Amino acid sequence: MDIGIKQIEEVASLSRIKLTDDEKEIFREQMANILGYIEKLNELDTDGVQPMAYATSLNNVFREDKQKSSFTRQQLLKLCPLSANGFFKVPKVLG
Repeated sequence: MDIGIKQIEEVASLSRIKLTDDEKEIFREQMANILGYIEKLNELDTDGVQPMAYATSLNNVFREDKQKSSFTRQQLLKLCPLSANGFFKVPKVLG
């Protein structure tokens, strides 16, 4: 597909990008290559191909939550430096 410098200038203006003449020519060539590739993709026969949002058909691949035993409150309180009435005691944060 052929794209002109005028179209590159319009896109640059909409993007608020200032381009030199050399950059405009580089981007014109790159944009023409991209649009040419898209045209080539449009030639493919996609009849019967289901649209998809992801490249794989995996759905919700999370592990199952399993309940398992943990430390008791007393075991944890033995590990902390300060405790009172079955709770962790921490230094005052707000004055």
